[in-house]
Amino acid sequence: MMDIRLFLEDIARGAGDITLKYFRQPDLEIITKGDASPVTRADRESEQYLRARIREHFPNDVILGEEFGEQGSNPARRWILDPLDGTKSFVHGVPIYGVLIALEQRGEVTHGIVHLPALAETVSAGIGEGCFWNGRRAQASQKTNLAESLVCTTSPSRLEELIGRAKYDAVTRAFGIYRGWGDCYGHILVATGRAEAMLDARMAIWDSAPLGVIVSEAGGDYFDFTGVRRIDGGHLASCAPGVADQVRSILLPNA
Repeated sequence: MMDIRLFLEDIARGAGDITLKYFRQPDLEIITKGDASPVTRADRESEQYLRARIREHFPNDVILGEEFGEQGSNPARRWILDPLDGTKSFVHGVPIYGVLIALEQRGEVTHGIVHLPALAETVSAGIGEGCFWNGRRAQASQKTNLAESLVCTTSPSRLEELIGRAKYDAVTRAFGIYRGWGDCYGHILVATGRAEAMLDARMAIWDSAPLGVIVSEAGGDYFDFTGVRRIDGGHLASCAPGVADQVRSILLPNA
């Protein structure tokens, strides 16, 4: 029987190698999509590679990817792909971008991976299997004091717009350190114990699909900004276990 987590690691690294061919290349073509987000040849070739590798072993499974939509006939199993999460960082030569893959079986994400090619970091997880960071067990931070904790966000202005000025100020006052290490990277910092919280204000399903299983298998918690443990709410908080309830109390609409 195939080890799904190791399969994900293999194909994510292959896709990551494709992105590295284009990383920091001065002649990289950048196209603006209809939603004003950038896309490059690296995004598209990475997703094409991932689709081909999955189809070799699972020809009928549904595959949903950011660049080429949803295809497949087996609704019981769906692979969700973000071939290059953090394209804006990528085109600026900033190494905090990743390849994201999740496997959803009968409506539940059972396996997920984030591979950060330019940083040579891979974090993968499966339900009941644990979370692994470059082959070693990953564990979320055990801190409980927000004043000693680090919170990240992709876009401070977007976060403030979504939760309002009062809650935004509460976040920045409560946490000892506030940094804009965004996209998948912030969530991986939480899963590997290097940050205590990541607040992402705008996410498509391919941005968030692998993050819940990764964070929870590392001993952390995740929820949308209404406090519900879900990955399809359009926003996501990843937290170390000792600060999760405190973050919820700040974010909840009626708090």
